[in-house]
Amino acid sequence: MLTDPPNANPPSQRTATERVYGNIYRAMIEHRLQPGAWLREEELAETFGVSRTVVRQALQRLAQDHLIELQHNRGARVAQPSLREAEHVFEARRVVECEVARRLGGSLDPEQLDALRRLVMAEAEADARGDHGAAVRISGEFHQALARMHGNPLFCRWLDGLLPTTSLLMVSFKTSGGPVCVAHRHAELLDALAHSSAAAAAEMRRHLKELERALTTDAARQPALRDVFAPYREAPDDHG
Repeated sequence: MLTDPPNANPPSQRTATERVYGNIYRAMIEHRLQPGAWLREEELAETFGVSRTVVRQALQRLAQDHLIELQHNRGARVAQPSLREAEHVFEARRVVECEVARRLGGSLDPEQLDALRRLVMAEAEADARGDHGAAVRISGEFHQALARMHGNPLFCRWLDGLLPTTSLLMVSFKTSGGPVCVAHRHAELLDALAHSSAAAAAEMRRHLKELERALTTDAARQPALRDVFAPYREAPDDHG
C-alpha cells in the first residue's frame, strides 16, 4: 500500500510519466531522496525503462508542484526547504489538519475508525521490523486518510503537497533516531478522534508541534539514484 501522489490514476491506468512522477514522489515521502539531490534524466530513464522525454515530463510536473527545482543548463534538483520554510509548512499543516481533526472528532463511524486503526497497526508493525520507509509512508497515509474523511478536496490537495516537503525537512533537520510520526502518537490521536472535536483538535496540534520541535541541523548522505528507486522498479509497461 503506497502513498499515491496527487491526482494519481490506478496503477493499471498510469502512463509512463505518471509512473515516474509517482515513484519520485514516493521516494520523497519515504525519505529515500535527500534534499538537493540531482535527478539526472539519463539515469532516471535507464532506471525506469522509459525515454528521457517521459522523464522530462515527470520532472516538469514535480517542478510545478514545487518539489524539485529545474536549473538552466544544470538539470533537476530535489527542493531544499529551509528551517524558515519549516515554520510555514507546519503552520499550514496546523491550519488544515487541526480543522480536519476538529470536524471529525466524535463523528467518525465504526468503519472509518477501523480503517484508521489498521493504519496505526501497520505503522507500528513496520516500525517494529525496522522498515523505516514503510513506517514513514504509512504515517503519511494516516494523515491523508483523515483529510479524505473530512471531505474537502482542497484540504486533500494541500496536504498532498505538504507531506513531501515535510519529509524533505525531516531528512535535513530531524534529530537522529525514530520515525517522523511515532505510531503510539497516532494511537493517541485516534483515541481523541473517537471522543470529541475539542480533544481531537488539541491532540493534532500537539502532534504537529512535536514534529516541528524535532527539527535540528542534521544532514545525511545522498545514495545513488539506482539504489533510491530500487523498491519501485517495474518492468516497463509503457512506451515513451
